[in-house]
Amino acid sequence: MPACSDELARRRRDEIISACAGLYDTMSFKDITLKEIGERTSFTRTSIYNYFHTKEEIFLALFRREYECWAADLDALAEGGGASGAAGFADALARTVERRGRLLKLMSVNLYDMEGNSPLESLVAFKRSYAACLAALERCLYSFFPGMGEEDARGFIYAFLPFLFGVYPYTVLTDKQREAMELAGVDYPELSVYGLTRSFVLRLLGRGDG
Repeated sequence: MPACSDELARRRRDEIISACAGLYDTMSFKDITLKEIGERTSFTRTSIYNYFHTKEEIFLALFRREYECWAADLDALAEGGGASGAAGFADALARTVERRGRLLKLMSVNLYDMEGNSPLESLVAFKRSYAACLAALERCLYSFFPGMGEEDARGFIYAFLPFLFGVYPYTVLTDKQREAMELAGVDYPELSVYGLTRSFVLRLLGRGDG
């Protein structure tokens, strides 16, 4: 019975997270409510409180899921490795980021609110998933560049991760933002997640835009 109950709880948590993900694909963080998330589940809306205390905790769980998906992509990249050099690595890494649009969107939201309004247990689980991404990215670097030292690898990682937090705002603009740019006379280039990421990775590796 306990095992069955644990499995039911896991399925319902996953259903709540997936409901949140579906809403987040077309809505902003601030516009999504617990009521709307609950209405997208197959069970009583008030039951959501049995699994999550706040909206922020649900989003943190979604954030964790997205990190885990990216870590899986990075692990596959590390296993492939090969002697493709900086350009090959930049291309492959940029492709993994390009596939994680929801992760980039989550990164652009105020993470402090999500963490501050979530229980410590949930925050610890999230940090573990984040740490797994760091480790997977480090494995990628050593796979593509066997001669890279620990200091250079850590330097790359702690420049690349903060960079990712700004990718979504620079590559996804609303109609209102575009209009404001035009009225302000700002010459704003069209940027893609892949292009922006690839260029940055090459610069971090000291290879320019080659």
